[in-house]
Amino acid sequence: MITDRSLGRRVFIAGNFTFLLLISFLCLMPIMHILAISFSSGAAAAAGKVSLWPVDFTTAAYDNVFGKPEYLRAFWVSIQRVLLGTALSMALMIVTAYPLSKDPRQFRLRTFYAWVFVFTILFSGGLIPTYLTVKNLGMIDTLWALVLPTAIPVFNVILLLNFYRNLPKELEESSRIDGAGHFKTLWKIYVPLSLPALATTGLFTVVGHWNSWFDGMLYMNHTENYPLQTFLQTVIIKMDFRFIKAEQAELMVKLSDRTSRAAQIFVAAFPILIVYPFLQRFFIKGIVMGSVKE
Repeated sequence: MITDRSLGRRVFIAGNFTFLLLISFLCLMPIMHILAISFSSGAAAAAGKVSLWPVDFTTAAYDNVFGKPEYLRAFWVSIQRVLLGTALSMALMIVTAYPLSKDPRQFRLRTFYAWVFVFTILFSGGLIPTYLTVKNLGMIDTLWALVLPTAIPVFNVILLLNFYRNLPKELEESSRIDGAGHFKTLWKIYVPLSLPALATTGLFTVVGHWNSWFDGMLYMNHTENYPLQTFLQTVIIKMDFRFIKAEQAELMVKLSDRTSRAAQIFVAAFPILIVYPFLQRFFIKGIVMGSVKE
């Protein structure tokens, strides 16, 4: 019996490993296909000859992207946006979720404010009022226009406050007995213990800022202020020839719409592919504990 069980378990582990390996390969196939297209010639990509390996290997698509000073400027704008936007959002989410996680007996208007935040998920002022607000505040063509309108993502606040509510109440009671106030309790106890939730919401925030392109097109009147995604959408997807110089004409012959799109997708996804593995171990725990309400 023991031998049969061990044999059955070995078979199960082998089958499970094979199944997960197959699923992993299926998840990687689209990325490998896009990467192969981005390194293939325009003619091979347009003819549909590229699968998981480049055909007529060339870096023309990346030379076209990285060879522009406008691209480097847009990349720097996106880096600034991610750093400033993430830092601001995380700070505001922490100080917002903490009081909302309290019992109504401790914070009498807690339920009212919670519903105010939930209301903003269901209804918004609309595109035109938002634009007029940003314009009247003098934020057009500034980095603040890309950061402040989405500074407090309510979904992330809900995840964080539910995580706070699952922490033992005795920790706060003991800190209060020792003379700590709310701010000291928050930064000394709640924040260190909520690293999984903070890593999860931080990843959401970084991805949201990095992938956003429409607000850059909406609030920026000058192309030099475009973030990376807006620049790539304008220059690569639409193939705006205003940015193409005479010396780049030969390079454009080697390109096609498919190779340009593939390069744009991979360049946009690469920073997140680098960041995600470092935060992945916190991701599931942060999502599960932040989505459960006692």
